Amino acid sequence: MLGWLACLCETDDCGGVMFSLTLSLVCITLSEGLIRVPLVKMKTIMEERGFLKEALDYSAEQGSETLVNQHDMAYFGKIGIGTPPQYFYVHFDTGSTTLWVNSVYCNSDACSHHPLFNPKYSSTYHSNGQPFSIQYGTGSVTGIIGYDTITMGELTITNQKIGLSQSEPGDHFAGALHDGLMGLAFMPNQGTIVDTMIQESLIEEPVFAFYLSRKSESGSEVMFGGTDPSYYQGQINWVPVQQNSHWQLVFEGFEVNHQSTGWCENGCTAITDTGTSLLECPPQYVDSLHQMLGAQQDQHGNYVFDCSEVSSLPPLTFIMNGAHLHLPASAYVLQEEDSNGNCRSGIKHSHEEYRNGLPYWILGDVFLRQFYSVFDQGNARVGFATLA
Repeated sequence: MLGWLACLCETDDCGGVMFSLTLSLVCITLSEGLIRVPLVKMKTIMEERGFLKEALDYSAEQGSETLVNQHDMAYFGKIGIGTPPQYFYVHFDTGSTTLWVNSVYCNSDACSHHPLFNPKYSSTYHSNGQPFSIQYGTGSVTGIIGYDTITMGELTITNQKIGLSQSEPGDHFAGALHDGLMGLAFMPNQGTIVDTMIQESLIEEPVFAFYLSRKSESGSEVMFGGTDPSYYQGQINWVPVQQNSHWQLVFEGFEVNHQSTGWCENGCTAITDTGTSLLECPPQYVDSLHQMLGAQQDQHGNYVFDCSEVSSLPPLTFIMNGAHLHLPASAYVLQEEDSNGNCRSGIKHSHEEYRNGLPYWILGDVFLRQFYSVFDQGNARVGFATLA
C-alpha cells in the first residue's frame, strides 16, 4: 500500500525532565513508496538545541509531586514549515484539529524554551490575521492563523493552515520537548493536514496509521496514505466512528479477567486519542476498577501495583464491534519502579462521566501501544490490529 511514513520520537515527560528513551528519525525510502523518518535519542535533540541543562533546571523547580503526576509518555516527529523550511518537533494528536507551533509572536515563558517559527523568513507564508484559541485537557494556546508549506521527509503539503502561537499560559508547554501539535481529529471542515493531503491528491487513501513502540523498543511511526502490514498480524478490527469527532466510537463491553463488569451493557463511548498518555476510565468506575485489579494508593493518591506481581495481574478486554481487544497488565501498568518497588497505574479517570448518555473513556497511548491503530477518514472508522 502506498503512503507516507513519519517516525515518531518517544519521550517520558516527568514534569519537564526528559528521560531518554529510544527515539527515531532516519529516512529510508522503500520500494512501495513509503518514507520512514529515523529515531534519535531525545537527549540528543535537546543537546542539539543547546537547552538540555535549562530544561532540567526548569523541571527541578516543579517539585516531586509534579514529577509523579506528570510521569507519562508522548510521541512526536519532525516537520518543516515554510520556504525554506524551519524545523520543529510536533506532537501528532488525533484528539485535536489544529496544526500549531511556537512563533516569534509569543512572549510566554513556554516559548522561551523552544525554537520559534518566524514567518518573515518564509516566502510562501500568508495570513489574514484570523485569531485562534484552543483549550486542552492540560494547557491552552492562543494565536493567529496563517498558511504555509509543510514538509515531512520527501512529502510537501502546500497552503496548509497553521496556528502561530502568541500566548501559552502556565507551564504545561514550557516543560515539553515538542514545539507544537499536529491535530489529526476527524473534522474535515477544520482544515487538518490530512484534509489538505486529500485535497492535493498527495496520498493514495484517506487513511493514516500509528505504531507506538514501547520504552525499550525503537521505530514509532505514523504513516499517511495506507498501512504497513509488517507491523501487524491477522485482520484489522474495524469500529465505526462518529463524523466530525475526535475519532469517537461506541463499544459494547468491558471485561476484567474475562468477566463482564456490566458497565457497558448499554454501550460505552470513547475517543481514540494519541494526544492522551494514559487510558482514561469514566470517573464513576475508576476506583472500582483499581480495586478489582488489586491496586493500592500511594502517599500522593496515585494508584500503584507491586512491580514484581505485574505478570500475575488480570487482563482488561474491550469488546468493539464483536472483536475482543485484550490489554494485558504489562500495558496498563507503567514500567517505572519507585523506591518502594511499586509501579504506577496507567489508568486514570476521564474528565466526564458520560458523553452522549454513555460512560465516557479516552483510549490514549496506554491502550494504543498494544495495537496497530488505523484511522480511516474515507470510511469513518478506526481499526485495531494485533501487533506482529
